[in-house]
Amino acid sequence: MDPLDFLEPAELLNYFHTHKTEMSCMETPHSFLSQLRDHNLIPEDRFKKIIRMKSKNNLRRAVYDILDWLETKNSKYIQLFWRCVFKDVMMNQYPTLKLLHKSLMDGSYHFDSELPSRVESEESDERGSSRLSDREEKQTKSAKKKRKVRSDGDDEQPGPATERSPGQRKKYKKIRFSSPKKGEMKEMWTWPLYKTQLPVTCGKVEGTLRRERLAQGQECIVVDNRWFTPAEFEKFAGKESSRNWKLSIRCAGTPLGKLIKGGHLKAGIYKGRRKPTKQSLSPTSHSNTDEEDSEDEESPQEAEASTGEDTGAGEEEETEEPGEPAEVSPDHGKRMFKVTCGALTGTLYKDRFGSGKCGKSIRTEMSWLSPVEFVNVALNQSDASWKKEILYNGEPLSVLIETKVLMIHSLLCKCKLCKPEPQDLESQKNDDECCICKTEGEDELVVCDSCPRSFHQECHLPHIDDSIVRDDGQWLCTFCVFKANEGCRYPDKQKTEVVMSRQISQHMLECSYLLLCLCSADEEQIFSTNPVEYLESYSSIIKAPMWLEKIADKLQRKGYQTVGEFVSDVQLIFTNSATFNRNNPEYLGMGEQLKQLFEREFKKAFNIQD
Repeated sequence: MDPLDFLEPAELLNYFHTHKTEMSCMETPHSFLSQLRDHNLIPEDRFKKIIRMKSKNNLRRAVYDILDWLETKNSKYIQLFWRCVFKDVMMNQYPTLKLLHKSLMDGSYHFDSELPSRVESEESDERGSSRLSDREEKQTKSAKKKRKVRSDGDDEQPGPATERSPGQRKKYKKIRFSSPKKGEMKEMWTWPLYKTQLPVTCGKVEGTLRRERLAQGQECIVVDNRWFTPAEFEKFAGKESSRNWKLSIRCAGTPLGKLIKGGHLKAGIYKGRRKPTKQSLSPTSHSNTDEEDSEDEESPQEAEASTGEDTGAGEEEETEEPGEPAEVSPDHGKRMFKVTCGALTGTLYKDRFGSGKCGKSIRTEMSWLSPVEFVNVALNQSDASWKKEILYNGEPLSVLIETKVLMIHSLLCKCKLCKPEPQDLESQKNDDECCICKTEGEDELVVCDSCPRSFHQECHLPHIDDSIVRDDGQWLCTFCVFKANEGCRYPDKQKTEVVMSRQISQHMLECSYLLLCLCSADEEQIFSTNPVEYLESYSSIIKAPMWLEKIADKLQRKGYQTVGEFVSDVQLIFTNSATFNRNNPEYLGMGEQLKQLFEREFKKAFNIQD
């Protein structure tokens, strides 16, 4: 018998109430929302607004909000809701719905019915919720006003470029995160939406962390329906060398170790053994206090002796668990793939891929291309098979399709990749994350009209003024301006000594270009932030810390007098890296590569030949 035939509406509503978060965190919920729309369960305007969202975090919040609205405003149709989402086609697409249906069928849902009894009273809870909603509404209105100075209707189209200006569009989440800045919106791990689980990243791999599993020391991170312990997830993401999951795994740019220390997360005990770690300049490899305690796993003997405090800086642990699950290809968790076709190279982005012709999913140095366009440019052949000609790790792209790492959309698919609106096509021409900080964030991305790059206003050098953003005219980034003027700046060969003594006011373009090159090349943001904030022993070894953000701030404030002063600060970063990482070849090599890039671009920018 179908439980929906005998369960009371109050029971179904209670079940709905306790599982809103799980449903809001389902991947690609567009079909789920379309099903609700087809049954007239959600308003048409809300559906259209949500379906355009590009950010996963904001999409999850919007789905949660619409489910919350359904519970409070349309609860009389709760039985219809469950019947329409428990269709076979829906459960096959969304494992979460299948688990919820199974819970109703086997009767285990009764455990959840006890949850509301923990609240003191329904009335007080409603008053508290009302007060919270009022505060959140005020905060939202304030944030919208702040953004409206730069753009009207941003909330209407968070993904594609705005119709008002081709040089500006609203973006949200990071595929890669940076440390949150003071004064920004409330930390996402405190949102009610993420009470039971959190979106996490390790390198370029994304997953979902279940809080209660982490607290119990279980496999707590799920990627494509595969469960991992934190250490296994770190290995799966290709970050095994760091052996410090509390720092390599992050939520919204913040290491899990910091959330654990702040009481936002509870971590159970994992088995393993200790191993000395290397010191590094990288904030992704170290941090202070709890973050510097890199307890990947702990043995039972150590657990008994533990007092709950950190075991000390510079210690790390190596997982050593019996019965380790079969190795899974990390390609399933990746969102970017380095591809080639003939002599042409590019990066394929999974979330932009629809098919050979749908979705400009391959990013080259100067443009975004569909797979078919990529092959045409590389081989000048319109009839070539893109599945065979495009290679990933020396194998045809068809291998990723056969293993379901890449999914070709149906011919009937109506998503914005397969059936794009004009603004969607415009949006596909530029990057979805900032070229400098590698995040999307809450601020708008300003797109260059000459190259694929996108920037936050304060990440670009010079900073992009609001008046430029509001202007309907074309805007070129510093990279493109530098390239356009490259041939006419210095027709004669220059000497290093002469260049270093020049006033920097006459060479802001060159210096801004050089610094943006370094920031863009620093993929892991290793040299961007103050290392003293992450490395407890750093200040005892390095007496004059220097980092890219500090140089950028000083350059923007016109704090340098000569080109030599600017170059001296940049070189100080490399000197400090060589000193601090002398026993760490990995990060020593990163610093050396960045140094070589700077020296090469410096000579090119000023046409130097000594």
